[in-house]
Amino acid sequence: MAGGRSRWTATLVAVALVLAWLVVGGIAGPYAGKLGDVATNDNAAFLPTDAEATRAQDLAAGFVEKETTPALVVYERPTGITPADQQRIQADAARFGQLPGVVAPLPPPIPSQDRQAVQVVVPIDAAEGEQIGAVVDRLREIAGPDRDGLTVDVAGPAGLLADLIEVFTAIDGPLLLVTLVVVLVILLIVYRSPVLWVFPLLAAGMSYSLAAVFVYVLARDDVIKLNGQAQGILTVLVFGAGTDYALLLIARYREELHRHERPWDALWAAWKGAAPAIVASGATVIVSLLCLLLSSLNSNRALGPVAAVGIAATLLVMLTFLPALLLLGGRWAFWPRRPRHDDADPQAEHGIWGRVAGFVARRARVIWLVTAVALAALALGVTQLNATALGQSDLFTKRTDSVAGQEVIARHYPAGTGSPATIFANQATAEQVARAAQGVPGVASVRPFTRQAGPPAADAPPTVVDGRVQLEATLADPPDSDRAERTLRALRETLHRVPGADAVVGGFTAINVDTADASTRDRNVIIPVVLLVIAVILAVLLRALVAPLLLIATVVLSFLATLGLCALVFRYVLDFPGVDQSFPLFAFVFLVALGIDYNIFLMSRVREESVRRGTRAGVLAGLAVTGGVITSAGIVLAATFSALAVLPLVVLVELGVAVAVGVLLDTIVVRSLLVPALSYDIGARIWWPSRLSRTHRAGAEVTRGR
Repeated sequence: MAGGRSRWTATLVAVALVLAWLVVGGIAGPYAGKLGDVATNDNAAFLPTDAEATRAQDLAAGFVEKETTPALVVYERPTGITPADQQRIQADAARFGQLPGVVAPLPPPIPSQDRQAVQVVVPIDAAEGEQIGAVVDRLREIAGPDRDGLTVDVAGPAGLLADLIEVFTAIDGPLLLVTLVVVLVILLIVYRSPVLWVFPLLAAGMSYSLAAVFVYVLARDDVIKLNGQAQGILTVLVFGAGTDYALLLIARYREELHRHERPWDALWAAWKGAAPAIVASGATVIVSLLCLLLSSLNSNRALGPVAAVGIAATLLVMLTFLPALLLLGGRWAFWPRRPRHDDADPQAEHGIWGRVAGFVARRARVIWLVTAVALAALALGVTQLNATALGQSDLFTKRTDSVAGQEVIARHYPAGTGSPATIFANQATAEQVARAAQGVPGVASVRPFTRQAGPPAADAPPTVVDGRVQLEATLADPPDSDRAERTLRALRETLHRVPGADAVVGGFTAINVDTADASTRDRNVIIPVVLLVIAVILAVLLRALVAPLLLIATVVLSFLATLGLCALVFRYVLDFPGVDQSFPLFAFVFLVALGIDYNIFLMSRVREESVRRGTRAGVLAGLAVTGGVITSAGIVLAATFSALAVLPLVVLVELGVAVAVGVLLDTIVVRSLLVPALSYDIGARIWWPSRLSRTHRAGAEVTRGR
């Protein structure tokens, strides 16, 4: 009778939990589609406040009534611009100036010296924010399609921003849909049940909705700056990590159903067994991501809390909502392969992983030496990893309108036309600064800023604001190219030496340069901190020092091998020109934080088994029992991050490929072979200095020769 009452009590608690979460989901669900409303994709907004480009932006505000972001509408006819073309261009320019958001009057159209192209500079009010994309769309509608041999493209900073906004609009729709389909297919394959897949997928969706509420509020209230990149990563991270946690809990639940007659007892035993590893895993990822708060870039600092909120929401849902669903489903949730109460040894169900464990026992030292050498060989590919600031033409996996327009500008004008480097200097040194800037190789021309429409004469008196003048240096190379960045660095170095000038150099290229410098600084600071934090968490979880150090060493080796392999894939298979400066840091944080998860899942079970069986037998038992579920979890996470490939943005495609490759290396090689073989070879000493390292149960410690 008491058992019946406890069963009904547990059922009522489960029903109440499910209903409460469904109410939360109903409230939170709509916010998942609103994240794009509070996102910003302006690179300048993410710069450190002490960056020179940021100071230049602050100075520029005093020289104009309105800050603007220029769109460059460029017309090209290889046989020469005709009078009819000129009439069309003049008519288009007049209509451009009447658009809401465009700051009129427009400068006169600028013909190229070879008379094969004409460029119209359309200044758009920077206060439009994300609506700049809508203004650019109207410019493209007015300019119309190419016809009769005359091509028209909209480029410049505004054109690039519009193309980025269009890419990120796919996050709320196609990316989420692809992620859901990928997770669904894998769950159907793993469980081979028409029922069970619903539970983890429903819980993952609930996690995403809950995370979206908090992220939306934080971004709306300017606590964080959300961008499209962080939004995309949040989607795949929540679904990938959530499904991983669900797989681990459900696998342990299936085990316990063989040992316990009542599902409630089985679920409680599974929860107690799996929850510590899940919490430790989630805590590792959260703390690692929060280390991004040490970044000097606002974009990195935003990604850390955004992703950490996602993992925290996932932990909460997976440890409350999912268990309630599983309890209500009982054994029927696993239909048609319902686990029976038969006290079966869980290792007996894992034949293939039992054989892998036997192979590790027979060849432990050879296995860890061969796998370590193989990973080290792959790591040599890191020398092919070209970390740089990707140019505009390299940002997208397809040829966009802004890329095509920039190519036209580069063919017929100094490539930096429309995106000059802005120089601010004291009025008394203006001429000296202008001469020094003109003498820098790569600078095509230097003109004063005069607030008049159209390009001013070289000898026109500059506008003076608070004793300072503004000069515009047009670069010979595209503003987002490596050569332009080298020119910008040389320009700064030259002008900083002009006595009394107090020169500040900003502009589009300067933003890229300062972003790259900040990324390098962040990488050097954050990576050691992440490693230290993970080491502390592992030491607390495993109550040892040797095991955490070995686990971190294997994950770092896996990370380097992943970078090396990806460098070869990016260069020789995908034909990418390089990786963005932020790529190594992002790849490290996600690969190390997520890669250590699988070692946590494995080693926490190994320690549990080692207490009962001895270390070497515990290693084999832990590998056999967790092999299938951890491999399935790795495949799920790899597949969900691969969904980033639906976004035609090189940075996210590279990150998705890197995480997918790295996770598969971790699950198939590192966690399945390297870590078990190394742990088996070392034996009980791996738990030093805990008491377990000195405990040898009679007959439990497997000999090396087995």
